[in-house]
Amino acid sequence: MNPITLPPSFDPGGTAVVTGGAGGIGFAIAARLAGLGMKVVIADLPGESLDAAARELAEKGDVTAIAADVSVAADVDQLRDRVLAEHGPVAVLINNAAIGGNPGKPWENPAGWEQLLRINLMGVIGVAQAFVPAMLAGGKPGVVVNTGSKQGITSPPGNAAYNLSKAGVRSYTESLAHALREETGERIAAHLLIPGFTRSGMTGEAEGAWTADQVAMFMLESIARGDFYILCPDNDVDRATDEKRMRWAMDDIIANRPALSRWHPDYKDEFARYMAE
Repeated sequence: MNPITLPPSFDPGGTAVVTGGAGGIGFAIAARLAGLGMKVVIADLPGESLDAAARELAEKGDVTAIAADVSVAADVDQLRDRVLAEHGPVAVLINNAAIGGNPGKPWENPAGWEQLLRINLMGVIGVAQAFVPAMLAGGKPGVVVNTGSKQGITSPPGNAAYNLSKAGVRSYTESLAHALREETGERIAAHLLIPGFTRSGMTGEAEGAWTADQVAMFMLESIARGDFYILCPDNDVDRATDEKRMRWAMDDIIANRPALSRWHPDYKDEFARYMAE
């Protein structure tokens, strides 16, 4: 791989916070940032997974683990207060914590829907709202990366709650990027990480999936290019396929097709022809 030139937010000695840092994509990103010489704070639920991640990452650089549940406001406040007290404003905020699972159909299990949205969407918002004000006041370069999902764009049937949470992350991150640009020019930027199929605690060792480290490296390369939408391929789906699927989803509105027409029996053949073109 050719060397990449990252923005000054990633300079050695700066502080990075990675939520969901005990495993998967969060762990891989934390390892890459530690390798850049950053002071890295990983936040995740308390337990052996977090402790083990901290021990392994400590071999790569200056890494601290702080137990925090991003769905609990008091935990987020304590995370922020400790980071600011020990390190000052963060330079890189990786808002990655999320859960999978399927709480049910749109009319089922209100408590399960609320829990998933509280972690996957409100957790992202809460962490950003906790850390961004100090980044603004600090006067230094900064980067915020929120982890979304392709499911938040195409909304495939099967897990409506997860799709909704990631669609919300996409919309929030777009608004955050615009507001930061209006407020700071190019000093603080936001990016939306859109992983492909990735080996993680949610997917296991699935064939066709990228490793978490491939996603972490692709994220850094994309930020170096200045990309806002960090659309990751995987071993089964290339970018061209993703783009066609997403274009079809957006054209549902323009063409006034039924919702999620890609999976509608009346549009099965038309979608197949479209993808084959």
